[in-house]
Amino acid sequence: MKQLIVAPAPHAHSGDTVRRNMLLVILALLPAYVVSVLEFGWGALFTTLISIVACVGTEWLIAKYILKEEPTIGDLSAVLTGLLLAFNLPSNLPWWIVLIGAVVAIAVGKMTFGGLGQNPFNPALVGRVFLLISFPVQMTTWPLPQGFNGSYVDAATGATPLYYLKQMVKGGDSDAVNHLPDLWNSLLGVMGGSLGEVCALALIIGGVFLICTKVITWHIPVSILLTVTLIAACIGWTGMLPEGMTTGQYVAYQLLTGGLMLGAFFMATDYVTSPMTPLAKLIFGVGIGVIVMVIRLRGAYPEGMSFAILIMNACVPLLNKIRPKRFGEKVKTTK
Repeated sequence: MKQLIVAPAPHAHSGDTVRRNMLLVILALLPAYVVSVLEFGWGALFTTLISIVACVGTEWLIAKYILKEEPTIGDLSAVLTGLLLAFNLPSNLPWWIVLIGAVVAIAVGKMTFGGLGQNPFNPALVGRVFLLISFPVQMTTWPLPQGFNGSYVDAATGATPLYYLKQMVKGGDSDAVNHLPDLWNSLLGVMGGSLGEVCALALIIGGVFLICTKVITWHIPVSILLTVTLIAACIGWTGMLPEGMTTGQYVAYQLLTGGLMLGAFFMATDYVTSPMTPLAKLIFGVGIGVIVMVIRLRGAYPEGMSFAILIMNACVPLLNKIRPKRFGEKVKTTK
């Protein structure tokens, strides 16, 4: 006689695994990473290698000797964290600072809460913000594209396009327009910044790949980009831009420069730290877009993507309470 086995949902397996999804995200990042290496040379390679090895090693040591569990580095989540952390760092950052950031990202941002699936904040951004607060000079000394010039730390540096955009609106510096790269170079990434602030085109291609393979949905990236577009357009319409800068150009620079594309497609969409339902994802994305533009326009830093994502990560438990109504009809009972 067959017995009925009662088990919690889901009862059908889609075939997705953590390792598969992590691998697809890594593959989607490769085009942008290739451009970063071509632009920043050996520094990009060394920074990425140190970050990934330190993240994987830290997770293995904590799982093995502190949590007394079988290490789960085979799921590639630590590799992805190391890669994303490297994307958020300047290529000329001293190796020991990269090492500290990787240890903080895994030990504090991930393993402190129990490991993958239990961390409330994006681990790579935890490491990045820790370094930004602890080493502000090194973290804001941006290398200019140099290629393979044989140098790692000693490279030409300069301000990022977002710095000049802030000066135009906040400080009224009309000469800042002359320091901006043209939009074509902004699209291709020929400008100073971190590894993930180059080649918006490559990041967009990677993001579309993730949406097409259903690793992520469109809700968060589209809501972030549309919110930033609308606020940037409003800045242009109010006449706050200096002579020589049109509203369309200002919107394009806000979208193509900084860490907006990297954050929108690859960091805000993290399964663990983002909401579950479509409506909550849209609210989550709008919140990130608003905070990003507030920091870019009036904050102390030219870029605010990391802070915006971490702030909205803290709101995810509240946003997850937004659930669709149950199917069926409520039956009224009479006594």
